[in-house]
Formats: sequence, C-alpha cells, structure tokens
Amino acid sequence: MSETGQIDSNMIPQHIAIIMDGNGRWAKERGKERSYGHQVGVEVAREIAEASAKLGVKYLTLYTFSMENWNRPVEEISALMTLLLDAIEEEVFMKNNISFRVIGDINRLPLHIQERLSSCIDRVSGNTGMCLVLALSYSSRWEIADTAKRIAAEVQNGTMTLNDINTEMFGKHLTTGFMPDPDLLIRTGGEIRLSNYLLWQCAYSELYFCDTYWPDFKESELVKAISDYQKRERRFGKTSEQVS
Repeated sequence: MSETGQIDSNMIPQHIAIIMDGNGRWAKERGKERSYGHQVGVEVAREIAEASAKLGVKYLTLYTFSMENWNRPVEEISALMTLLLDAIEEEVFMKNNISFRVIGDINRLPLHIQERLSSCIDRVSGNTGMCLVLALSYSSRWEIADTAKRIAAEVQNGTMTLNDINTEMFGKHLTTGFMPDPDLLIRTGGEIRLSNYLLWQCAYSELYFCDTYWPDFKESELVKAISDYQKRERRFGKTSEQVS
C-alpha cells in the first residue's frame, strides 16, 4: 500500500497546524549541537509542505519561532534566523504553486529578515495552491490581547460599536483572519500541550500528539496523523445523530 493509500482523499483536513518540536533533543541524542537539529528540521518542513500541498491541504501553519524563543541563548537565536533566511526559497513555492503568509509580532524580527519575508510573500502571491503560513515571533496570548486593543481602538474612534463585537468578528480581526481555523493540530516530540499556539483558533481542532521528533517526521508520519483524524467524529457540540 502506498503512503497515501490509507487515507481518504475526500476527507483531507483543510487546515493543518503543526508544532514542530524535538529538534534540539534529536540532535543532542546524536551528539550534535542543537543548531544541527534545527537545520534538519528545516529540510523536513520543506518536505512536509510539499507533501501537504500534493495531498490537497489548503493551509499549513508551522510554529516556527515563538515569542518565548527570544529567551533562548543568543547563539541559538542567531542560528535559527540564519536558517530561516535559507529556508525562504521561492523555488519551493513556485514549483508547488504554494502561496506564503506570516503571522506574529514581525516587527521584532531583524529588518533584513522582515524584508526577505515581505519580498517572498509578494513574489508568490499569485500562486493558487496551498498557503504555507509561518508563525514567527508568535504568541497566542499576545495575538488575542493585541486584537482586543485594536478592536477597542475602533470602538473608541467610532468605526465600531460594542454591539458589533462577537466571536465571529473577533476571529476575523486575528492575524489568522484570512484562513479557516485548523481542522487538525499536530505536535511532535512527545510533549502534550499547546504551548501558547493558536489557542483561540484551536477551540474545536482535532489534536494529534506523537513521540516522533520533528527531524524524523516524514510524509508517512503525516499520513498517519491524517488517517487518525479521519477516524474521528467532529460534532462541534452536536450529538452523533445530528452530525450523521
């Protein structure tokens, strides 16, 4: 059976979000520096992006660098930023018809990386396939608080009233307002928590945790996660009878 033979092509998650965890531990177990794990992890991210696009996923959001990651050693942050620059290869996007977006407090990133990101977003904006979204300098609590402040400012200047505020409107004001909430959230590396990632958006996401470190998360592991997702019944508060 092929890797994709075990999943139903008519039930592919529209939006998959991934917490790519375990790079450092994977490298340490092999006697390597943590940066080596991140380097291999970038290659895996490319492979999973291409595989997701071919499977028919519409949005793939990768937790690339959290706000909390700014507390890591300076050397590791520098290595991560260098890898990020190397990872933004327009060839990968163009070859697979992938568009590109970024969410997070981008202003905290070095200016040359901001410019590189902006250039890539513009150049692949005409692509009509999957949208690859990188969560960079991202924190869900920051996003929710920032959204609340921006909505409060609109109420204050009269472009919105208190009665206009509801969950649908709030969701559209989040940095992820351009795409649907994740159907499936995957976390690699053995940890079982969301780590301040898409907390609002994952209210009804199916959660999949695996022990596989991110550098070992190949297409077969992605297919396994999607297969598990397809066995679940998504009720959104309704009964099984209502859903069926």
